Amino acid sequence: MPAVIFDMDGVLTDSEPIICQSAIAMFAELGVTAQPEDFLPFVGAGEDKYVGGVAAQYGVDTPVAELKQRTYELYLEIVPGHLQAFPGVHDLIKSLRANGYRVAVASSADRVKVEANLHEIGIPAASFDAVISAEDAEHKKPAPDIFLAAIAALGVDAGEAVVIEDAVNGVLAAKAAGIACIGVCQSFPADRLASADLILPGVIDITLDHIKALLA
Repeated sequence: MPAVIFDMDGVLTDSEPIICQSAIAMFAELGVTAQPEDFLPFVGAGEDKYVGGVAAQYGVDTPVAELKQRTYELYLEIVPGHLQAFPGVHDLIKSLRANGYRVAVASSADRVKVEANLHEIGIPAASFDAVISAEDAEHKKPAPDIFLAAIAALGVDAGEAVVIEDAVNGVLAAKAAGIACIGVCQSFPADRLASADLILPGVIDITLDHIKALLA
């Protein structure tokens, strides 16, 4: 059975500005003035790297687990009422379901963030055949572990699945897992997603024909 695996942040919803805002606020509590561009190299790689990479840059020696926990606390305070699904997301998931595809979310974020985001955009976790989060994989994107966990949970082979990604690290992870990848330019420009098998402006531009062609 064919399957489509969605990244979450930057694919289903534009949560990147809110996690960035939360991390900047967390660092401010430590007396560090982090900048939005500091986080760009770590987008899509999970919050351990997201906050840990910037902490290393500024010489912050607080354990990453504590930095991440405080970032998530701030995130959960900010996020209610501030997220919506990208155009086309609800329709694409509905169309995939109607045509017999299995669907999953595979995110480098922790489950608490995944579930909060899915709730906010009106697509609860139960809507998917599998929800894979940071806790389900030892190595985060760009390693392939999260997508390998997704196809295992879905019961499909790599050749039966397509990943939809917005981030450089995510595209690299999909290709490392041997899975075809559609890159959507909702976070990064097309030239940064050049490793993807197909690049489109957004989720709203993805059709079943695109997915079928990649699975052929």
